Amino acid sequence: MDIYQLGSIKDSKKFLKNLKVHGAGVTIMAKKMELLYFYIKDLKTPAINILKQDALSIGADLAVPAGAITFEEKYYDCLLIGTKKHIEILSYKELAQPFGLRDLAHNLRDFLNIKEYPVEIMGVINANDDSFFKESRFKDKSAISKIEQMIRDGANIIDIGGVSSRPNAKVVSSKEELKRVKPICDAIRDKKLYKKVSFSIDSYSVNVIDYALKSGFNIINDITGGANDEVIKLAIKYGAKLSIMHMKGTPQTMQDNPTYNDVMIEVSDFFKERTEKAISLGLKRDNIILDVGIGFGKTLEHNIILIQNMNHFRKFQCQILVGASRKSMIDMITPTPVEDRLAGTIAIHLKALENGANIIRCHDVKEHKQAIAVWDRLSKHILQ
Repeated sequence: MDIYQLGSIKDSKKFLKNLKVHGAGVTIMAKKMELLYFYIKDLKTPAINILKQDALSIGADLAVPAGAITFEEKYYDCLLIGTKKHIEILSYKELAQPFGLRDLAHNLRDFLNIKEYPVEIMGVINANDDSFFKESRFKDKSAISKIEQMIRDGANIIDIGGVSSRPNAKVVSSKEELKRVKPICDAIRDKKLYKKVSFSIDSYSVNVIDYALKSGFNIINDITGGANDEVIKLAIKYGAKLSIMHMKGTPQTMQDNPTYNDVMIEVSDFFKERTEKAISLGLKRDNIILDVGIGFGKTLEHNIILIQNMNHFRKFQCQILVGASRKSMIDMITPTPVEDRLAGTIAIHLKALENGANIIRCHDVKEHKQAIAVWDRLSKHILQ
């Protein structure tokens, strides 16, 4: 007999099937193979003691501050630890309990049966003169050449924007914005490039979005997160997807000392409010993409927390986009000029994929295509 310890198993069901586990056993055991962690804030002390005992009774656990057992305070933060099977049991068990545990049970159930989406690469084309990475700036014919190159390099989506959203970017009129992107939209329509990949319009101007969607685009990348109902209505009218991004403030103010009581809770509450609004207006949940907005009103620590815990946002059953390509958070970790931040970019994006993202917005499509292919292969266990 020989034995060795395995690393993390990304697809537990596939692993068990390869092991030739009996069909019914695959589903049962897969739920026991994934350890989940839930940080619960401000839980009533009586609820903590009930949840602690219920968790222990099924083999899970609840990490609590020492004073919770002796009721020294009315509320405490705690950490629920258990397999997917444990969480499934607790999500039913706590429905009958008082002190807010019923609400907790409903929240836990949101994290079960998460929808899976394929990984997609979104290339970036900026039709302006002031985007922070000059190698992403293209106009007219040069933009079309770059788009065709990105298609050859393996992009699934190409995002076109006429206005920079970097910190302190100049405000541009929608008339000028349309003037910048119109020739690119026209060429995409005339050459029928929309039949090869999806095109996204990076805008929150109604007239610009409308023109792009008429030209064959099928995604709206809205940095204001669907603040304007008319933008949502355009997505519904054309059957397009809407990417709802979180931003604190505006590009002109967002990095002026951004603060949060808890960045995870505030971003999550924002997504809940905006997705519910979009769905109430008639947008299908499958046509909603969520983007935490790396660098849009966040410090380095905020960005890191969002990337580390990105899996949380999958509870909304929507696609998750992350765009950290060559951003300043890399420079904050290891001082590097923007033109040399590709390695840091790929490191962040692979971590985001590992933690639940599925759309990567980047400047360097070819390099990401290779990195993601290798990462995906390494994530799959093979039984010899």
